[in-house]
Parts: sequence; structure tokens; C-alpha cells
Amino acid sequence: MPTYKAPTQDQNFVLHDVLNISASGIPGYEDLDRDTTEAILGESAKIAEQVLTPLNVVGDKEGCTLENGVVRTPTGFKAGFDAVREGGWTALDCDPEYGGQGLPYIISTAVGEQFSAANIAFNMYAGLTHGAYSAIHAHGTDAQKATYLPKMVSCDWTGTMNLTEPHCGTDLGLMRTKAEPQDDGTYKVSGQKIFISAGDHDMSDNVIHLVLAKIPGGPEGIKGVSLFIVPKFLVNEDGSLGDRNGVSVGNIEEKMGIHGNSTCVMNYDEATGYLLGTEHKGMRAMFTMMNEARLGVGLQGFAQAEVAYQNAVDYAKDRLQGRDVTGAKNPDGPADPLIVHPDIRRNLMDQKSFVEGARAFVYWGAAMIDRAHKLDDKDADGLISLLTPVIKGFLTDKGFEYATAAQQVYGGHGYIEEWGMSQFARDARITMIYEGANGVQALDLVGRKLAQEGGKHVMAFFDMVKTFCKEQAEVEGMAEFIEPLKTASKDLQAAGMYFMQNGMKNPNHALAGSYDFMHLFGHVCFGLMWGKMARAALDNLASGEGDAAFYETKLATARYYMARQLPATVAHLRRIETGADTVMALDAAQF
Repeated sequence: MPTYKAPTQDQNFVLHDVLNISASGIPGYEDLDRDTTEAILGESAKIAEQVLTPLNVVGDKEGCTLENGVVRTPTGFKAGFDAVREGGWTALDCDPEYGGQGLPYIISTAVGEQFSAANIAFNMYAGLTHGAYSAIHAHGTDAQKATYLPKMVSCDWTGTMNLTEPHCGTDLGLMRTKAEPQDDGTYKVSGQKIFISAGDHDMSDNVIHLVLAKIPGGPEGIKGVSLFIVPKFLVNEDGSLGDRNGVSVGNIEEKMGIHGNSTCVMNYDEATGYLLGTEHKGMRAMFTMMNEARLGVGLQGFAQAEVAYQNAVDYAKDRLQGRDVTGAKNPDGPADPLIVHPDIRRNLMDQKSFVEGARAFVYWGAAMIDRAHKLDDKDADGLISLLTPVIKGFLTDKGFEYATAAQQVYGGHGYIEEWGMSQFARDARITMIYEGANGVQALDLVGRKLAQEGGKHVMAFFDMVKTFCKEQAEVEGMAEFIEPLKTASKDLQAAGMYFMQNGMKNPNHALAGSYDFMHLFGHVCFGLMWGKMARAALDNLASGEGDAAFYETKLATARYYMARQLPATVAHLRRIETGADTVMALDAAQF
């Protein structure tokens, strides 16, 4: 059975040596010294390793079942969920007014990485609840907050987001779910939603659905969409549970992966709903949580690559196959371990350099979200909004790629279910699709985010890279990291210039290159992260303190990324500069 070891040393390296969070000036961060984060992540690691990891295979094999209208989760999930709740892990960054611990979002992100790597399907139950909590916290009335948030913070009640319908996915303006206003101020919600993660289960007393629907007579399309709180059980004035609402599970989707999560078809039959926020402004309320939700999905992508990588490394060290061409490394055995072979090393270094770069990128993004929320920093909010589609799209594309790369290390055994590697690939695959498919992320990046506020935020990113390169240029040992980053940044700027010069004349020239641009941008962000990690490693080695072997390993991995991965920006730029002509050359009938 696959194993998982929480990478707490690397997590703390990013938090403290790279981001220097306790000195960042963000409210709440001053309390996050190394001892504190080591203690928190050490305890969460125990839950991830001892409780969630053993349930991962169970969830994959058993899945969820629908029995007489009740969804049953896999064996052990309820006990595991209770352990997570009782440990306060669902309340880390929630508002203390409603029972939360009030810690910064970045700590919840670091813990979330461990939990997602250990058991992505399980962690989604609390993750969806946090998203619904955030929407109610931001847009709910005082009465709604008082009614729902304390129970959602503790996960005594869980939450969902209901967007997709059978005939509409990304284009939510086509939805048919209706909300008829009632004389008492409530609404009768009717319609069907599909692909609803954690839509129903047996681990909480109530499920609080957030449902997008249209109020009759409202504007056409997306401008007529409103958001409603529709609980599974109605809540009495004293907070106790009342009658069952007109909400039922039509089916549990049979999926490629994340079997332990109950992805449901939800039917609403004149269910009582309560308007959340303003009429016809449902998307505004829903987008409150999009940066966090999409960052969370990017995290899921690299977390699956992390756990797959860990197991691939163990296998490569143990499995004897062939001899090292430079001389036997295991002369007393029948063969050398797989890890001696250069192509296996290449594969593992691809995985390692991705996972560690992704961790730094996501934590940096989480710090920007904290800065935006806690300091009302508009620049931080603008920059994380720009980078969100990159985090979501690039990290999940690559997360799936490297989960399958880890599977490849096993050869034929990687394709056999008993080794568990296929689950990581299957579970990682959904991250490229939900919370906005990655093609949509690329279109959002190029079609909306680049031009926001006159391109202010992308120019700020370029200035950030330029300033970093200038500051580090004279630092001994940094040149080998700075020069590749400069080159990659110039490729990204050239791609942006191509869009400016050609996109206005023919928008397809920009949109046809959007996916390559998203990946090009991702590589440059990783180059920046690896530059920062290299500098932190050099500083720690110079000080003579800490784990020298760890820092030397970090530098070697940084060199690998700069030499073997960052040059991919050249290929992405060349494809972008070919424009849309070859992409759009065929008529639909010719496909």
C-alpha cells in the first residue's frame, strides 16, 4: 500500500527561509515563528499520515453508495472526519466569532497540502464546507451567519457549491434552476444540479447547499443569476434541525477517481431557499471564494504529484533492475536499483523540481491572499487575481503529468491496482477540470486578467522579477539562477507583446496561444520561486547553521529546474507567435 510522509522540513523552509512570514508585516503573521509552525505542521502530519493515508485506498476501492436516499461514505471515513473535526483542523483560519481559530490562510494552506496529499477525496468534504463558509461570511446577513457559520466552522454541518447543470457547465447563463419568491421572504428553488462534490453523506448532521438559480423576471443570462442557501434540513429559530427540505440525491456519479467523495446529482423540488447577498448578483457572491478555491485546486494538483513522487522514489531505491553503465553499484546483488539509471533520475528530478517549486508558488499565493484580506491591499489582490489561473491551470496540468510520471517509474507494476499508483493519477485528473477547466483558466488569463487595470498587475509582476534579478546579480553563487530567469521573463514579455500587437486585429491570435501563455507564465513563476529558494539555501549554508545536506540538495534541484525545465518558455513562445492561422485552418466538417 502506498505511504505518505508529510514534508514538514520543506514546508517550514518555504514559510520561513523563503517567505520569511513572521517578518512580512501581515497581521497575524508575527505570531508564526518557526517553533509555532513546526508544532502545528507536526501535529497535522500525524493526522495526515496515521488517519487519512490509510483511508485513501479504502475510499478508492469502496467508494460511496446511495441507499434509500441516504449517501454512505466508505468504511472509516466517519471516524476519520470526527478526528479531524475534534482536532480543530476545520476551523484553523475561520473567524473566532463563529468558533474559528483565526489563524492566517497560509497555515490552513500548508495543512491542506498534507491532508490533500494523504487523501484528496476525504479532504474535499471540509474543503467545500470552507468555501461555503467563506461565501456566507462575506455576503450573509447577521442572522444567516449566526445560524450557519458556527456549525460549518466545526463541520457539524458541511457545505457545498451548486453551479453546474446537465446542459450548462462553464456557461452558467444557460442555467434553468428557478427560485420563486414567497410572501415570507424565502424562495422555492426547483431544478437539477450535477457534479456536486460532497453533495450528501453520513458524516454531518446537515448539509448547507449554496445554489445558483434564476429569479423569474430577472435579467437574461449570467446577469440574472442569484445565490441561495438551501439546507438539507431546515433550521428552527432555536438552531435545532427541523423538517427535511425539498432536496434529494438523484444519483452518485461514477467517476474516474476521487471515489471516496460523494459527487452527486442534486434534485431541488420547491426546496426552501434563502437569498445570499443581492438579487441577480449571485456570481459576485460565488466569486468571493474563487481565488481561494482555485488556489486550493492547484494545491491538490501538486499534492497528488508529491505523494506519487514519494512512493516512486522509494520504489526506485528498492527495485533491482539492470546495471549502472558506469559500474555496478550493488555488486553483491543480482542487479542495481532503478535509481542509478539516468532516465529514472531525469524522471524523478522532473517530479522533485516541480513539487518543490509548486509548494513555494502556492504558499506565496496564499500569503498574497492574506495580505489582500488583512491589509485591504489592492495590489496584492490584483496580483493574486492575475496569478490564480496560472496556479490552478499550470499546477494541475503538471500535477497530473508528474503523477503519471511517478507511475511510470514502476513499469508494469504502476498499472496494477495493488501498487496504488494509478489512484494518484486518477485522482489528480479531476483537478484539471473542476473549478473551471484549464482551457477556461487560460482564456481567463489572456482574455481578462492581463488587461485588468490597464495591465497594471502584469507589469508589476515583470517589475518584481526585474528587481529580484537586479538585486541578486552581484550575489556570489546566484548568477546561474538569475540568467535563466531573465531569459524566461523576456520570453513571457515577448508573448504579451505579441498579444498586444495581434490580438486586437484578430482575437483568435491571442486565444489560440492562451494555453501556451499560461504554461509559459507558470514556468517564469517557478523560475522566480527557485531563484528565491536558491538564495535562501545559499544564505543558510553561509551561516553554517541548519541542515547543510538539505540546502545543498535544494541548490542542486534549483540548478536542474533552471537547466532542464525553464527553457520550455522558448517553445511556448514560438507556438504563441504562430498565431491562430494553423489552429483555425480546418472547417468543423473536416475534423
